[in-house]
Amino acid sequence: MEDHASSNLPGLSAWWMPFTANREFKAAPRLLVSASGMYYTTQDGRQVLDGTAGLWCVNAGHAQPGIVRAIGESVATLDYAPSFQMGHPKAFELAERLVSFSGERFSHAFYTNSGSEAVDTALKIAIAWHRVRGEGTRTRLIGRERGYHGVGFGGMSVGGLASNRKWFGSLLAGVDHLPHTHDLARNAFARGQPRHGAELADELERIVTLHDASTIAAVIVEPVAGSTGVLIPPVGYLERLREICTRHGILLIFDEVITGFGRLGTPLATDFFDVEPDMVTVAKGITNGCVPMGAVLVKSPIHDAFMQGPPGAIELFHGYTYSGHPLACAAALATLDVYEETAAFANAAALSSTWEDAVHALRGQPHVIDVRNLGLIAGIELAPRPGQPGARGMEVFRRAFEKGILVRVTGDTIAMSPPLIIERAQIDRLCSTLAEVLDGIA
Repeated sequence: MEDHASSNLPGLSAWWMPFTANREFKAAPRLLVSASGMYYTTQDGRQVLDGTAGLWCVNAGHAQPGIVRAIGESVATLDYAPSFQMGHPKAFELAERLVSFSGERFSHAFYTNSGSEAVDTALKIAIAWHRVRGEGTRTRLIGRERGYHGVGFGGMSVGGLASNRKWFGSLLAGVDHLPHTHDLARNAFARGQPRHGAELADELERIVTLHDASTIAAVIVEPVAGSTGVLIPPVGYLERLREICTRHGILLIFDEVITGFGRLGTPLATDFFDVEPDMVTVAKGITNGCVPMGAVLVKSPIHDAFMQGPPGAIELFHGYTYSGHPLACAAALATLDVYEETAAFANAAALSSTWEDAVHALRGQPHVIDVRNLGLIAGIELAPRPGQPGARGMEVFRRAFEKGILVRVTGDTIAMSPPLIIERAQIDRLCSTLAEVLDGIA
């Protein structure tokens, strides 16, 4: 049955929307019809300042002419090409660019169509890599509480968000979880990386003792956890994870679907923290959100271990119909060009201190119990209403949209991650508008 409000808006009922309260949304929809630069335009003609880069993905700003042009030319020239036993030039060109983009830290790229697929691909590669090396007992995967690694069964299994897991059965077997690093008591209102919590990485040693290293294939973490509410790694935490993984022969995977492509002012979080994982998953900013795409960047020992046996044999039985899609490759190549031409990463780095000051100025606003930031990311955590977790955060989201800014809400945490082309005046507007909203809610 369709309610009266929905029936006044033809076409809304058929789409079962993701991660959305469908009935509530369709009773009072928020519809975006165009975008340019830092702004969306709504169906009723209002300009909305994009404080979230779409969904953490439009890092170069909306409707960049070079990207638009590249996609149009690509679809007119080569609309699709199979990637099983075939190829096309742009896929190989992009892989070379991504290797260079990574500072040669990684040697090969395996294409997917999303962050979720990139995570599942990385997990499969990790298990298979141990097997081709004669360590087939290494099948266990280690994620982290409050981690988000997409919505495939692999990503959900290593992820640690209860709402994403509880509906879907037992998920993958042989998965364990590190504790999360969120510590309000010791780290509230920390600027940048919090001081306390590096010792939480040592929980990996306990897990190794419990299961034995010979059974563990990989550890996967987000360098900065985004979807759970912007959790910044404590000083020294990632370094300790790297050291423990190295000591026990466990692969370390960084899920950089959010942090990749300039979010911290560097190409990858790997560069920002100077901690090298064995694999990195990327998506979102790789095409500026224009065409779905993801990738797994791997180090040469991982790739090369598969290149054994008869040269005519398939080395990895994995891939997707749209791996390395021509439009996605064209969009990604053009996006990398735009990042360079606009100095987007340098702008993000230069504005990070301005951003930090602006978001921390929200301390003292009603209901704010923590502010977290790094690069051009911020999380403003609110005290939940008694018995109504998430309700206050959702009200802030709605009222902010009405006032012309787009923020993201996860539980009672407001997350912001604007396009990297943002200017100081736009930072001020985002934060001052948010302050007005917080002043007006119970």
